[in-house]
Amino acid sequence: MARYTGAVCRLCRREQTKLFLKGEKCYTKCILDSRPTPPGMAKPQRGKPSEYQIRLREKQKLKRMMMMTETPLKKAMADASRSPGNSAAVLLGTLETRLDNVVRRLGFATSVNTARQLVRHGHVRVDGKHVNIPSYGVSVGEEITLAPGIKDNVGVKLALEFAEKKTNRPAYLAFDAEKLSGKLLRQPGREESSFPVNDRLIVEYYSR
Repeated sequence: MARYTGAVCRLCRREQTKLFLKGEKCYTKCILDSRPTPPGMAKPQRGKPSEYQIRLREKQKLKRMMMMTETPLKKAMADASRSPGNSAAVLLGTLETRLDNVVRRLGFATSVNTARQLVRHGHVRVDGKHVNIPSYGVSVGEEITLAPGIKDNVGVKLALEFAEKKTNRPAYLAFDAEKLSGKLLRQPGREESSFPVNDRLIVEYYSR
């Protein structure tokens, strides 16, 4: 499966915003502070961006925050378009409840990449069953736990400490610090999304 293996800070520079792809490092040492221009540009681009470019950049921003390729994001958008209700809200809700993102928001990992690694290596359980598919959609009521052998992992402990200091767990997730488990209480609202994007522009991009 294709995946991006280059420097993730380059992606933040291209989108001109923090994508928080390196977890805690994004809070302490960000390349945007010293190199605020996009890669390959010594000076900011002149002129007004086109309508297409504005929508493209918003779509790229969301895709890179989730570290997804184009095909799964396009499929998620197609599924959201066929669902009842607001397509933009459904899309963000689908991405929010992916297993890798739920693991991140519970504080077991500081970035989507790290969370995805935990899932793929079989360290995450859903209702007691091993699930190694990062794109697995967590349903309301399902409980997310870590495998016993990973609970004392240094990376997990540091991620939990970081979550207590820097991030707030969303209200739609219940977290049990003693059991190191979490549960999806309800579907997240549009305003609870962790992706600071204009979802309307993304829908318009795929609707063109």
